[in-house]
Amino acid sequence: MNHRELSSLANRTFDLLVCGGGIYGAWTAYDAALRGLNVALIDQGDWGGATSSASSKLVHGGLRYLEQLEFNLVRKTLAEREMLMKAAPHRVWPLRFGVPVYTHSRAGRLKMKLGLMLYDFLAADQSSVSKHRFFPRNRFVERFPFLITEKLKCGFTYVDAQTDDARLVLELVDGAIKAGAVCVNYCKLTGLIEGGQQATGAQLIDCLTNQSYAIKARQIVFATGRWQGSDDQVKNECLLTRGIHLIMPPLVKNEALLLTAQSDGRVFFVIPWYGLTLLGTTDTPYHGSPEAIEIDSSDIHYLLDAVNGYLQKPWTEADIIGAFAGVRVMKSAAESSAESAAAPSSVSRDWALKTTATGVHYSIGGKLTSARQDASKIVDHVCAELGIQVPCATQGRFFPWFPQEIADFPEWSDNIQKKIVQSGVDPDSAFWLVRRHGKKVVSILQAIEQQPALAQRIVPSLPFIEADLMHCAAHEMVIHLDDLLRRRIPLLILTTLTKTDLERITEKVANLLNWDSARCQQEMERCETYTRAIV
Repeated sequence: MNHRELSSLANRTFDLLVCGGGIYGAWTAYDAALRGLNVALIDQGDWGGATSSASSKLVHGGLRYLEQLEFNLVRKTLAEREMLMKAAPHRVWPLRFGVPVYTHSRAGRLKMKLGLMLYDFLAADQSSVSKHRFFPRNRFVERFPFLITEKLKCGFTYVDAQTDDARLVLELVDGAIKAGAVCVNYCKLTGLIEGGQQATGAQLIDCLTNQSYAIKARQIVFATGRWQGSDDQVKNECLLTRGIHLIMPPLVKNEALLLTAQSDGRVFFVIPWYGLTLLGTTDTPYHGSPEAIEIDSSDIHYLLDAVNGYLQKPWTEADIIGAFAGVRVMKSAAESSAESAAAPSSVSRDWALKTTATGVHYSIGGKLTSARQDASKIVDHVCAELGIQVPCATQGRFFPWFPQEIADFPEWSDNIQKKIVQSGVDPDSAFWLVRRHGKKVVSILQAIEQQPALAQRIVPSLPFIEADLMHCAAHEMVIHLDDLLRRRIPLLILTTLTKTDLERITEKVANLLNWDSARCQQEMERCETYTRAIV
C-alpha cells in the first residue's frame, strides 16, 4: 500500500463505494473485496484518522454491559474477541484486568464473582488461562502494590484483549488493497449522483490537489462516524458522545485495571500502553463540530480525580504525558429515556444499518470489537441488493499480516524476536516490532541487517526504532507527518517531541515522501499545531 492511486477511481463503475476509512469502513471494504466485489474505499483524512484511532485499544466483551443486561451484545463481542485472537495473534492479544473490591465498591465480592462467572460462561472459553481469578486482600496488594489498601477487601482478575487500533485499521485497508479494492485516503465525497431516484455514483475531490472526479457505484455505504451526526439523512438517529484518554507514567507492565469512579459510578480503565499507561475514558454528550475535537479541562479533572481515588501516590496534571479525544456515534433510539440522554454510558453500543430512499446505506453505532461481524452484515445486504450470493469471507480468516506459513505463532514470534535482538535492537522494541508489523517484520529485519543504525530507537524512552519509522514512511500510504507520528507510530501522544526531534525525523523521511524544504516546514508546523491541540 505504498502509494495513493486516485486515478484508479476515475472512469470506472464500482459494485461498492465505501465512504469512511475507519474500522467499519475498512472491514466492509476488506470483506467485500474478498467476496469478489469491485470496491472503492475513500476517506477525507487518514486511515483510522478519527474515532478509530481514539479508542481504549481494547477488543473486549464489555464487562460493564452485563449490568445493563446487554447479554446479546456481550456474547457477540466475546465471540469476536476469541476469533480475532486466533486469527490475528500479532494484532489482538490477551490482557488480564484487575478489579479491586473495597467496602464502598458498587459491586461487592458476591456480585463481582457472579458477574465474572457469567462473563466466562458467555465467552464459551473454559480454559484456566482465560478464566477469572479471585485474590484475597494481601495477594491482590502484591499484584497491584500502588493501590490504596485502606478498606480494600479483596480483588479479582479476568481476561479481555488489547490491540493497536490504528494499526488494526491499516492492516485491514492493506488487505482490501491486496484483494483488489481501490483505497484512497485524503479523498472527500462532495455529493451523490442520482438517477431514477437512486444513488448511482459520487462526486469526489482530491484533498491534496483539489482535482474533482466522478465515479459510478452500484451501491454506496457511509461509515463516516461522527460526520454522520450532521448528515440530514441520519442525524436524528445518531447520538454523539466524546471520550478522552490521558497518557500517564507507567504503573504496571502486563496487566490493566477496571475501576469505578466514586463520583458517579462510571467504569474506567488503567491500561499498559507501549510502556506507559492509558487512562480513560470519559463519556459525555457532544454537540460540537466533527472537524476538531477539543479536550475539555473538566474531563481531565474527572479522570484524575477518579483514578486518584485508588492511587497511593496521586497523579497531577504535571504527570500527563499526552492525551487524545474521540467522538463515538451511537444509535439514538426514539424510546431512549431522559436518563439515558443525560448518561451516555447507559446507551446501547449495538449497531444498525439504515438504508435511505435513494438506496444509500449508513452504518450507525457499534464497537471496535464487533465491527467485523457488523461489516459482514453490511456486505450481505449489499450483495443481496446486487443479486449476488457470496458468503462472508472474514470469519476466522487469518489477518493479512499474519505469517500463515508457520505452524506455531508463539514459537515463530519468539524466534524472530531473538533474530531482531541479535541485529542490535533492544528486546522491548523487538517485541513491539513483531506486534506492530506481523510477518512484514522480516523485511524490516533485513533493512536493519543492511543498515545497523536503523536498530536505534527514534526517541530513547519509547520502543520504536528507526527501521520502523522508515518502513512506515515508505510502505504505509503516509501523506502528512502526523499520519506517520500519530497513527503509524503514536509518538505525538506518547511523548513531547521537541522542534529538534521533529526536524531530525522529518529530514530522515523527506526523500521517501518526496518533500522539499518548504513541504517539510509545513509538515512540522502541522505536527506542532496537533501537539498544542491535544495537550
